[in-house]
Amino acid sequence: MSTGELLLQAQEHSRLARYAHRKRVNQVALTLSLLAMAFGLFWLFWILIETIVLGVGGLTLDTLVLMTPPPNDAGGLANAIYGSFLMVLLATLVGTPIGVMAGIYLAEFETQGWLASTTRFVNDILLSAPSIVIGLFVYAVVVTRFKSFSGYAGVVALALIVIPVVIRTTENMLQLVPSGLREAAYALGAPKWKVIISITLKAARSGVVTGVLLAVARIAGETAPLLFTALSNQFWTSSLSEPMASLPVTIFKFAMSPYENWQKLAWAGVFIITLAVLGLNILARVLTRGKN
Repeated sequence: MSTGELLLQAQEHSRLARYAHRKRVNQVALTLSLLAMAFGLFWLFWILIETIVLGVGGLTLDTLVLMTPPPNDAGGLANAIYGSFLMVLLATLVGTPIGVMAGIYLAEFETQGWLASTTRFVNDILLSAPSIVIGLFVYAVVVTRFKSFSGYAGVVALALIVIPVVIRTTENMLQLVPSGLREAAYALGAPKWKVIISITLKAARSGVVTGVLLAVARIAGETAPLLFTALSNQFWTSSLSEPMASLPVTIFKFAMSPYENWQKLAWAGVFIITLAVLGLNILARVLTRGKN
């Protein structure tokens, strides 16, 4: 056998050895990834099963129409559901325009200036800040100033959580819009505000709406900010100037109690919040898929 043939055989053997090594490494990595996924899914399904079993058991018509009861008495979560809905709705209405306009400024007007860099830095801090810090801040600024817990303070705290999420989503979605669309509109003589409203924001509409829905899903289950701001209320109230019940705080209070009826209502509240957040995430996925 010639030297060339021996060299070719050695190269082929080396190639096969490298291929076998890469295949083994790939199989090990795939196996570890599947095990990690299975580990996460195990706990996720366990949590969901417990939530469904215990939540459905405590979910009745009274749960939706009656007020939070005293210990060992019949009642429901109507005032807590209403309080959560009202505060989340108002926080979304307050935070969304601010977040969208700030995102438009960062993506369309000043992308590299000192003000844009500072805004992004502060926004990143707010995104990563624990919600309890925001609750304590609003407590110090609003609650102590007016010497009363209130629904308004709860709305402010939740809006401060919504704003950074919407800013980041809006900026990212607008940056994904091809610059050719803007240039074509400018070539036709359209002013900048018209280009933003009619071209870029319209093209990124699905992504922006998705970001808003994800922000709503996040604040729907926040407990810590409301403990320091809206506190709670056992009775029905429509006044935002008074302490207001909310579903997360009621769940926290009832789940820690030794009373069986409160514990059942806590699980029913967990089930309601889970359904609401699941619905919002599904809606966000549908909007994102429609965009693609």
